[in-house]
Amino acid sequence: MSAVAAIARPPPSMTTARQSRVPMSAEPASERLVRLPRAGRRRQRREGAVVRDAQRGSADALEELYRRHWRRAHRAAYLVVGDAGAAEDIAQESFLAAIRALDRFDRRRPFGPWLHRITVNRAIDFSRARALRAESALSAAAEDVAPERDAISDELVTVLASLGPEHRAVIVLRHVLEYTPGEIAEILGVPRGTVNSRLRRGLDRLRPVVEREGS
Repeated sequence: MSAVAAIARPPPSMTTARQSRVPMSAEPASERLVRLPRAGRRRQRREGAVVRDAQRGSADALEELYRRHWRRAHRAAYLVVGDAGAAEDIAQESFLAAIRALDRFDRRRPFGPWLHRITVNRAIDFSRARALRAESALSAAAEDVAPERDAISDELVTVLASLGPEHRAVIVLRHVLEYTPGEIAEILGVPRGTVNSRLRRGLDRLRPVVEREGS
């Protein structure tokens, strides 16, 4: 298994939680939206109903949105900032920001990409501010508080941390959250060519680790 695949591979503890999810298609996300299986369409409608209830103030609906989306948002934040404590703060603040703005959210659209946009951009801002303060890019937090560390090698985390926050973000969005380059461009508010360039440069840095772990 390649290291990039290992980033996105759920640990055994997540297997049960994800059994009810519709498997990701190999098709581009833009085509998946058009050819989504019936079960997937029902799930999207259910999420629309959950968002509607959350907009009306339902605490149960807010809890359901949290349960569905917290883990992936937290993991993305951690892989961008490389700091378990900061990642938890960023993910929490991002979720709260999304909830505060929920009345402006179009519930016909999926909630996940919107939350990921907030989370990843906040993680990038945090990383930039930390670099300006000349703080270490690697977390000193204990491994047992880092999210899903058993699915990600220490070497891979170290190499990710050596990249700039913009490059880490596109790698995480592409290979962990499985967005297309076009979707990443929309999430980050940059041209698609910039996304492709950052992906190439980031993967060039990761390639030696990918080859070692894949051998």
